[in-house]
Amino acid sequence: MDIKKAAKVNHRQYNKNIKSLAKNNRKNATDTENKFWYALRDKLKEFRFKRQFAIDNKYIVDFVCLEKRLVIEIDGGQHNENIIDFVRTKYLEKQGFRVVRFWNNEVLQNLNGCLEVVRIELLK
Repeated sequence: MDIKKAAKVNHRQYNKNIKSLAKNNRKNATDTENKFWYALRDKLKEFRFKRQFAIDNKYIVDFVCLEKRLVIEIDGGQHNENIIDFVRTKYLEKQGFRVVRFWNNEVLQNLNGCLEVVRIELLK
């Protein structure tokens, strides 16, 4: 199955339930996402972020600053070389977003470094 067909099949069902999925994701955030969320809100107060936010009723992103068009994704091992993530990133970039990805272990081991990368991206 080619990349585009796989993405269409995956998102047909996903689109029907996206708002409830986003709400559920907010309620059931991973420990890493929670740690990043609270640090983001504390250290980068001058920017407004949303978490588990649906973009174009097509994709739910972990964190987004709409004003700066910056998406932040926190990825676990299941995202390693994931074609769907590649398709998502390309779609988001076509919509004018910049996408920054961190691995879970990066956030857990170097939270301040991750926040500094985000700060630099926000100031571009």
